[in-house]
Amino acid sequence: MKAVLLVGGKGTRLRPLTYRLPKPLIPLMGKPLLMHVIDSLPEEIDETIVPVGYMKDKIEDYLEKNPPRRKITIIEEKHPLGTGGAVKNVEDYIDGPFLVINGDTVSSLDVGSFMEFHRKKKAFASISLWEVTDPTPFGIVELEDDQRICRFQEKPTKEEAFSNLANAGVYALEYEVLDHIGDGFVSMEREVFPRILDKGMYGLTFEGYWIDCGTRDSILSAFWTLMADSVEIHDSVDGRRGRISGPAIIRKDAVIGDGAVLGPYAYLSERTVVGDNARIEKSVVFEGAKIGRECLIRDSLIDVDVEVPAKTEVISTTLSGGKSE
Repeated sequence: MKAVLLVGGKGTRLRPLTYRLPKPLIPLMGKPLLMHVIDSLPEEIDETIVPVGYMKDKIEDYLEKNPPRRKITIIEEKHPLGTGGAVKNVEDYIDGPFLVINGDTVSSLDVGSFMEFHRKKKAFASISLWEVTDPTPFGIVELEDDQRICRFQEKPTKEEAFSNLANAGVYALEYEVLDHIGDGFVSMEREVFPRILDKGMYGLTFEGYWIDCGTRDSILSAFWTLMADSVEIHDSVDGRRGRISGPAIIRKDAVIGDGAVLGPYAYLSERTVVGDNARIEKSVVFEGAKIGRECLIRDSLIDVDVEVPAKTEVISTTLSGGKSE
């Protein structure tokens, strides 16, 4: 069975980080978002098809150096095609029922159980659903008692919203769905799904977590969710002379200065350096970055090899050396 992994888009809300690398390669707990999704797929998925436009060469290079346990086929997407157009563009590689999954979300969805749900319902299409408190940023659905979808609504106002069940970005589709996708730029959610609603569409809700990693805040939230209550300090960490308030993870060869305060919620990647009396809370520091003495880093992402001068405050910011081409 094939899966189509949607990784289109330039990640504009994550700039300047995404000037340096595409959103699917943003590290989360030591591995890219892309690999979190691929690793969540059951063994039944024997090939993952990845339509790519933005920074295709970097994704290819990563997969070549870090080959997953299943076949990956990269297909060039020369122009933005939308979620439906991206699927239609790889039609020749699909030979039966297939899976479509957003490449920038992390969730606790059991994909194997979701596929089994699709088969048991004999559905034409099935959608994973997540219960949200505010439906306005999402596409939402209304379910009948048998979990059949009876209505769609995209990004409603609070007054218009008839449901709080949001589209969570994993679809199980019969091969014939491809006949209902036109050429060019097509939205699966806005155009295709309403068109096939009467053919038998079902929705499966799940519990745990679901995070759409499209902003700095959501990336940070994904770290905190996966870290849970962990306090992990690698044996090679130099010093440990600071004060650590969990949850916190400090990776290999990090250096912590005297009087530094880490946490709550601090993630320090390999080879990071934290100066004396610096404070890092609710922030992620990527490989090789250096935080000067007496700095305050809060609610922020500090990119690879960035150097933050002494006594600098970095609040709710992404610092990166990535620049627009």
